[in-house]
Amino acid sequence: MTNSPGSGEEREKRSAALASLTAAVALTAFKILVGVLTGSLGILAEAAHSALDLVAAVMTFLAVRYSGRPPDRTHLYGHGKIENLSALCETFLLLGTCAWIAREAVLRLASHSAQVEITFWSFAVMVVSILVDSSRARVLARTAKKYDSQALEADALHFQTDVWSSSVVIAGLLAVKLGVWFADAVAALGVCVAVAWVSVQLGRRTVNALLDSAPAGMEERIAAAVEAVPGVRNCHAVRVRSSGPSLFVDLHVLVDGNQSLSDAHSLTETIEDAIHKLAPHADVTVHPEPE
Repeated sequence: MTNSPGSGEEREKRSAALASLTAAVALTAFKILVGVLTGSLGILAEAAHSALDLVAAVMTFLAVRYSGRPPDRTHLYGHGKIENLSALCETFLLLGTCAWIAREAVLRLASHSAQVEITFWSFAVMVVSILVDSSRARVLARTAKKYDSQALEADALHFQTDVWSSSVVIAGLLAVKLGVWFADAVAALGVCVAVAWVSVQLGRRTVNALLDSAPAGMEERIAAAVEAVPGVRNCHAVRVRSSGPSLFVDLHVLVDGNQSLSDAHSLTETIEDAIHKLAPHADVTVHPEPE
């Protein structure tokens, strides 16, 4: 079951995703500008982290915006794979950015030199980042809980971790201000490790989606829920695949072969309701077989 594009739920989810996207664009641009002007690798590393946030925000916005688009003649399972492919490309770009920043940090540490200009804007950009990330994490978490949206929930959790990485960069800048010349480079390396880790996890989930990997444990949970439905003798041949935010479930069930077609159809609808309790917006196909 898919909500109509004009429903209140879709509008609220789209509004939360769009606000997150706008904040990600502004923060990324702000950090890049201040990082280039001051020469701070820590701030540039945080800019790369914000770029990852931007990717996540774009994915969420597209998922919310296009998840209700119906399949067409050339996309029988919908258009969800587009965002998976885009996320994979962006993951490689982000890993490349992390590699460049890490290389620059190592060169600075090896040469025992750092040219970092600590200004008011160095701290201002990080404080603004913490305030914005905290605010949008709360909004996304509230909307995700209200509508049981895993995409918005993932965004909220991701932005909560950004607050801690921004705090690390501020600590590095303060240390440089106190004369610890290598602190900015070390902070940059720390942020790079965090960004690389999240990028790899994002890339792995994207590859799994492109390869039609089923969510862990979902097959067993669906089979157990279906076999608990009165009238179902057995559930087998369960197949689960994801396409962007959508989940497709196919399964076979053994039922009483002497019941009427109308009764068999009512039973399949009860089965679909049981599956929707596990995956609310899943597209379910049930194939009944006479025992």
